[in-house]
Amino acid sequence: MQRFFEVDALRGIAVIAMVCFHTLFDLNFFAGYDFNLQDGALFALGRFAAIAFVFLAGVSLTLSYNRARKLLNGWRVFQKFFVRGVKILILGLLITAVTFFLFPQEFIVFGVLHLIGVSVIFAFPFIPRKRLALFSGVLLIFAGLILQGLYFDFNYLLWLGFKPAAFYTFDYFPLLPWFGVVLLGIFAGNLFYPHGKRGFSLPDLSSAQPFSFLAALGRKSLLIYFLHQPVLVAAVLLFAA
Repeated sequence: MQRFFEVDALRGIAVIAMVCFHTLFDLNFFAGYDFNLQDGALFALGRFAAIAFVFLAGVSLTLSYNRARKLLNGWRVFQKFFVRGVKILILGLLITAVTFFLFPQEFIVFGVLHLIGVSVIFAFPFIPRKRLALFSGVLLIFAGLILQGLYFDFNYLLWLGFKPAAFYTFDYFPLLPWFGVVLLGIFAGNLFYPHGKRGFSLPDLSSAQPFSFLAALGRKSLLIYFLHQPVLVAAVLLFAA
């Protein structure tokens, strides 16, 4: 199965930015530090990690779709995406269960893994339609930005972006606007990798450093995302002690 080292390397950069940001967050929350994560450069670091991670998930969906389509018919391709999305969503639900047990006031309701799991399934009709993905992505992002300044007296649409005033969670990536970012990634994937092939010239740097290291991180991004916080929290608590 062909992989594109530049996509994996970009995802590796996003992983490093994510781990750095979460390290600072954990130092604040568990060790009493006071890093300003609400604005400025550190806030930008966190936003970059999140946007890059989600955007590249959309790019990867186009690559996976084109690989699968060469081997499977349309229904089997959808089955593959559905099963993959459910597996990622289950990982997200495990995080929900653990954080509810440990941090009932801030537990994760709909975080990045929930978003990606649902997006893998919902994005399927958009993957071969890059213009629809672009238009819908812009529209959903715009709607999500409007919702961010609004509050509601119900919580059953938290997954969509309708949040109550007192709501707080460690990790929140509702479909509005974040599914829109996935769709923009799908548009970019179709634009730059038409039919699953690189549509531009690039020297092969897959064996050169730091690209090789970054690509290796990118290939393990889901595993790193799932495991890095328990490791970080344990390290921070030991450091604080």
